[in-house]
Amino acid sequence: MARHKARRWVVERTHSWMNRFRAILVRWAKRADIYLALLRFACGLITWRAAGLLG
Repeated sequence: MARHKARRWVVERTHSWMNRFRAILVRWAKRADIYLALLRFACGLITWRAAGLLG
């Protein structure tokens, strides 16, 4: 049986990147749809930066 290495650092790194966005960390938005939009925007921006498309 093959054992896989734990990849916990990937999740921890992602949470660290998400914490850079104060609107998500503090959750100023009371409505769930606005918070979800901010969350998706942050994920998109993180992905764009990781791909090297944004300076």
